[in-house]
Amino acid sequence: MWYQDTASTPGPTLGGAGMLNLPATGNPFGRTARMSDKPHGLGRNTSNYGDRDFALYLRRSFAKSMGYSQRMLDKPVVGIADTASDYNNCHRTVPELIEAVRRGVLSEGALPLGFPTVSLCEPSLSPCSMHYRNLMALDTEAMLSAQPMDAAVLVGGCDKTVPAQLMAAISADIPAVMLVTGPMLAQAFEGERLSACTDCRRYWARYRAGEVTAERIGELEGKLATTAGTCGVMGTASTMACIAATLGFMPLAGASAPAVHADRLRIAEEAGAQAVRLIKNPIRPSQMMTQGNLDNAVRVLLALGGSTNAVVHLAAIAGRAGLSLDLKRLDALSEETPVLVDLKPTGEGYMEDFHAAGGMRALLWELRDLLDLTTIDLDGVSLADRIGDGSHFVDRRIIRAFAEPVSPVGGLVALFGSLAPEGAILKRSAATPSLFETEARCMVFDGLEDLANRIDDPELDVTAQDILVLKYAGPRSPSGMPEAGYLPIPKKLARAGVKDMVRMSDCRMSGTAFGTIVLHIAPEAAVGGPLALVQTGDRIRLSVKDRKLDLLVAEDEMARRRAAWQPAPAPKRGWDKLVYDQVTQAPLGADLAFLRAAP
Repeated sequence: MWYQDTASTPGPTLGGAGMLNLPATGNPFGRTARMSDKPHGLGRNTSNYGDRDFALYLRRSFAKSMGYSQRMLDKPVVGIADTASDYNNCHRTVPELIEAVRRGVLSEGALPLGFPTVSLCEPSLSPCSMHYRNLMALDTEAMLSAQPMDAAVLVGGCDKTVPAQLMAAISADIPAVMLVTGPMLAQAFEGERLSACTDCRRYWARYRAGEVTAERIGELEGKLATTAGTCGVMGTASTMACIAATLGFMPLAGASAPAVHADRLRIAEEAGAQAVRLIKNPIRPSQMMTQGNLDNAVRVLLALGGSTNAVVHLAAIAGRAGLSLDLKRLDALSEETPVLVDLKPTGEGYMEDFHAAGGMRALLWELRDLLDLTTIDLDGVSLADRIGDGSHFVDRRIIRAFAEPVSPVGGLVALFGSLAPEGAILKRSAATPSLFETEARCMVFDGLEDLANRIDDPELDVTAQDILVLKYAGPRSPSGMPEAGYLPIPKKLARAGVKDMVRMSDCRMSGTAFGTIVLHIAPEAAVGGPLALVQTGDRIRLSVKDRKLDLLVAEDEMARRRAAWQPAPAPKRGWDKLVYDQVTQAPLGADLAFLRAAP
């Protein structure tokens, strides 16, 4: 039996005037205090006073101060990770989602208990949200492991929260259900649809080019994100939601249902019920994280034309399970996996269109011949059974047939060479093909401050044929690997009509961005990788065809520069110092080394 029968020990009842009548006989600690039973609910993870009966007695006493009856405290417990925050616009629906989760938990006979964790929102954090992804993962893992719960529901959404929670669940190996807030709806405005954040970047580029006035950009500011939810395009938040569903941590429809849709609340209620099913029939994250499931996630990322950030996050998630996301394997899979989804920034649609077009079930059906269909979800159901028999609805304007793709090859490629010995990433599905084979001189910016100070200088010696290079923005740098890889086109070139040029860095770019942009160059400049030695005027060769990224500088000159290079001073304390000492490079997920599992 999944928990003890309540009849064996009578619980307290409410007597006259609301007085609490305790049972006359039996163990006053309740069933969970019997040391012969396997602890469940509040009996799990008791505080360590050297007396477990006293620890449970004290825990129940404090729980009863919140008005819980003995009957409720005897139930198994589902913990709910609450990431609501006044700083996190993407999560403003979290309170109502948690109420729906509670309904689902209670309907199946368990006790829901919410607990707060770190909440991450990209625009609200300095230096950037990525700098704190691992902090959120560490916080969530600790709370999953330390508090009494038999299963958990993880409520995330804004893009770093979902990988952080999956990393935590895998490390704690607690049965856990993922629930995301869902994407915002696009806004109809003066003849076009708008949604954060691809349209934000598109209009900002036009503003910099002088095509949009300050008054107009101010007006648009209030039209780009008008409902609750994460970015309404195939940015990082939606990409990670689709990946979480592929991995089996939530229902397939849970990846795409809009934040403000009634379905989102029904999905939340089901997440609570599913968590209780996990108590009865536990399936742990470690059982789901197989190499086949990791490959499935990569295939989906490629077919979505998804965010480059997902490569870093998937590498970190894999690392927590003792697996490896090899960039060369990703590249090989990209040659076999077509882009099938026509959404911004790669295409034209929005997430609400993807949901209405058939969503993840329709996409996975198209990819079925490339997938490991034996992988399981939280209910132990195989991927083959999850995607059904092909009788689902699909809108071919948004989700293309395998034989008629948006692109015959995947959205991402991996590059290697003398500038990126450990690899780099380029999103070819959002880039300009005429720039794929480029050899040119470079204009180098030594960090974000230098970039901000010089990019719009009218005297900047730069042409549209040059390569813009930003260094000292990787995971070990003080800037924490921000979404700064989308270097702005110098204003004088933008106003001359330049829409794209080759840009390179050791940082990331938003999944909502577009352009011919090389990212995640490893090793990064802050650890003394070749990128640290690049100087303005050097020539760089990019070849997407050959998957090469080379710095064309003689080795003796590189040796001279290497001998003169000095790292920046290390942080002295706190989270910044722990990151500096422990963070891995992008190909390993920019995780903290001591949190990765053994292979």
